[in-house]
Amino acid sequence: MTPPPEKKQDRRPPYQHAADELRRDIKQGRFKPGEQMPSVRELQERFGVANMTARSALNVLRDEGLIYTIHGRGSFVADVADRTGEFTIDYNPPAWYLAKKGTEEPDEEVEEGKPDNESAGSSLVELLAALRDEIRALSADHQELRREVEALKKAQQSPPS
Repeated sequence: MTPPPEKKQDRRPPYQHAADELRRDIKQGRFKPGEQMPSVRELQERFGVANMTARSALNVLRDEGLIYTIHGRGSFVADVADRTGEFTIDYNPPAWYLAKKGTEEPDEEVEEGKPDNESAGSSLVELLAALRDEIRALSADHQELRREVEALKKAQQSPPS
């Protein structure tokens, strides 16, 4: 009698296995857009891997556009629009963006926000990336402020000792 076949061992590197599990969790909605991902330490415990292995798993997801990281705050799930990586809107960047980038407005009179097929290409991508980064930073600040407010409310409700 032959012994039952052994289960094939997962030959993927541990960081890839962890990234696949986290990717599945994101796509199944266990982690919502804007929600903070587990810390590297929590990932180490969950997957039984080393610090750098957990970081590598997060780097894979970051490279895929599924998460973004804010230094000193953690990694967060990107919103659905960020996952596509494609921009289908074609318009002329607003004046405030052009001024911020140190470029001049186009010579032609093109109404702000209207299509301009000649200049819309990379400037739109840059504009959307800048806006996305700003929104992400504001979202992280908002979450931090909410935590501070909750802590202040708890402190206020506690009787003075």
